[in-house]
Amino acid sequence: MPVNLSQHSSKLPRQIFDNIFAFSPNRETLGGTSYFISEKSGNILIDCPIWDPTTQDFLVSQGGVHWLFITHRNGIGKKVKEMQQFFNCKVVIQEQEAYLLPEITVTSFQEELPLDSHGFALWTPGFSPGSSCFYYNLFGGILFTGRHLLLNQNGEIRPLQTAKTFHWPRQLNSLKKLIARFNSESLTYICPGANTGFLRGVGYVNDAYNKLSHLQLDSLS
Repeated sequence: MPVNLSQHSSKLPRQIFDNIFAFSPNRETLGGTSYFISEKSGNILIDCPIWDPTTQDFLVSQGGVHWLFITHRNGIGKKVKEMQQFFNCKVVIQEQEAYLLPEITVTSFQEELPLDSHGFALWTPGFSPGSSCFYYNLFGGILFTGRHLLLNQNGEIRPLQTAKTFHWPRQLNSLKKLIARFNSESLTYICPGANTGFLRGVGYVNDAYNKLSHLQLDSLS
């Protein structure tokens, strides 16, 4: 179930669900937000948080990291190699961006890759060639979107075309595939990988599927 964020210190990752935490934005990843999922079958870290003693101590206290899933090229921190060596974790990235980690042993995938019984990586190209999301099937379904879907200044979740966008029509097509893949019962929340200040302290976007399915995609083309 969702957690009241006001009970947690901003110096540590914020607990946003019973077993899910959000880190503070990381300057090394252009203000990206990393997430941690505590799982009995193996803890999952989504994108790179600030790599400092506070982060290390927290992750150790949670039992370490089994998977480090990188949603897109800007989610790669400067300490991926150190993180992999520290936790002996598997680094997962879509195959088109695996070349960006030449000194890292990576687990790459093409379309989809299950990480455990509760979640899988899903290729959603557009923002970057290997842009991907992570779907987690508990709590009514949570989609960790990296920069594929972000909040605008009005707090609305949508694809945002920026100077760094690789291929805008592909990004819109990836969104259409997500809408076709899920429904209001399987996708309740979205946790974006940046612009999290526009969440205004809530920690996630709720009623996620309905908000996506009511986007006027033709007006975004």
